[in-house]
Amino acid sequence: MIQKGVFMAINNVWQVGDVKITRVADFDDFSLDPEFIFAIKPDAVRQHTWLRPNFITPEGQLLVSIHAFIIETADRKILVDTCIGNDKKRHTAMWNDLQGPFLRDLAAAGYPPESIDTVVCTHLHVDHVGWNTRKVDGRWIPTFPNARYLFGRIEWAHWKREMELEAAAAERADSHAAHLVETGTVMGDSVQPIIDAGLYDLVETDHRLIDGVYLQHTPGHTPGHVCVRIESRGKRAVITGDMIHHPLQCALPDLGTHVDWDAAHGHATRLGFFQELADTPTLVLGSHFAKPTGGWVVSDGDRWRLSLSVRE
Repeated sequence: MIQKGVFMAINNVWQVGDVKITRVADFDDFSLDPEFIFAIKPDAVRQHTWLRPNFITPEGQLLVSIHAFIIETADRKILVDTCIGNDKKRHTAMWNDLQGPFLRDLAAAGYPPESIDTVVCTHLHVDHVGWNTRKVDGRWIPTFPNARYLFGRIEWAHWKREMELEAAAAERADSHAAHLVETGTVMGDSVQPIIDAGLYDLVETDHRLIDGVYLQHTPGHTPGHVCVRIESRGKRAVITGDMIHHPLQCALPDLGTHVDWDAAHGHATRLGFFQELADTPTLVLGSHFAKPTGGWVVSDGDRWRLSLSVRE
């Protein structure tokens, strides 16, 4: 049998056993110079022809997306990663002061903010925590008032330490990586208000949310980074977070980003991930993969690629 995603007008929807997974974009499919996040030039990207037309342009630009996933079971609605958010002041121009329809699209998909009972942040970078909060009367308040926000204990401790290293952070303030991460600003407007509201739980990297939905520690991009694994009725899926940014990394697992906490560790994590899942029917949902977003890791010589269909 060939598994495929089921596509809808606003978002993508997949059924994994009894679990429904829905994609809602905050900053949908756009092209990006590969040197913005990777140390690789467009000409080198173009050599990987299997990435066209879904994941790169003919010129070797990356096609990417910033989106959230909602995991819905009979009695739970779990939002994984909250993208960039509106009204956030950011160094990166394309993310600065967005006024997008994310909440409207989320509601149109069947998930008004009040319906979400759990928010999972795979890590605490700028493009994964933004809609944790929204601005009301000049204040940042929790966007999902009925949810518990799950932050990794290791991840929170890491960024808390980073916040305390104010002098070192100031020295790095003009670097490309610092402008992308923006630790102090992001923690101040998108994480600390959740802490102050008491809506958070610090969890371990193997935390089990419900039967069949659990976290997997995938360090490298950040020390406490996690993927989200879903298992139901013999079907399996994984939401990658930033363990993988782009399908190009299937072919080049040693390709890390400019903002990786530990590039060598990230490489080892990706190798283990690809070796485990290659040629299995586990659906891989990339947190930054352009549509169709979901695919399957298959062997390609001594490396891998992302296939849009797989045989069981």
